[in-house]
Amino acid sequence: MKKIRIGRNGRARGDEGGEEFYECIKDLAHHPAVLEMKKYIQHGTTTCYQHCLNVAYYNYRLCKRLGLDARRAARAGMLHDFFLYDWHEHVARTGEHFHGLTHPRVALRNARKYFTLTPLEEDIILKHMWPLTIVPPVHPESFIICLSDKYCGICETAGDRHRLFYHRYPLYRRMVRSIGFLHP
Repeated sequence: MKKIRIGRNGRARGDEGGEEFYECIKDLAHHPAVLEMKKYIQHGTTTCYQHCLNVAYYNYRLCKRLGLDARRAARAGMLHDFFLYDWHEHVARTGEHFHGLTHPRVALRNARKYFTLTPLEEDIILKHMWPLTIVPPVHPESFIICLSDKYCGICETAGDRHRLFYHRYPLYRRMVRSIGFLHP
């Protein structure tokens, strides 16, 4: 998986079309509350901010390829895990054992607090954990974030093992290619 980076000049690096993507999310990417996500680890050694940036990018690419609302998908991807706490310590601190089920609502509440969201963006943020959460996505963009989030989570958790899966397992390779994700 290709990690997306915001360069010193404020532009997304690492891909053609990165500037178009960056234009969609630049106000979010530099907002002080969103930058707080850099304090928390999401998967492996990947911060919550980097994870959201990765998901936003893949949402953007896939939705653009399918002729969907890539801008809204990218913006919602940047905010989908906007919960601002270390989920690894969440159970010990709060006694709440169901972070996977509850964090979409927390992320949506935080996103509403700082930004004006469209109904589509709200739905994407709220449904990103399906099928773990019961209510399925209605919009195609909401379904795509489910795929993007799982793909990025696997790559971030597995690290170099993702490359091993890609090269060793044809079914995994076919799935990655068919949905248009970048491969290692």
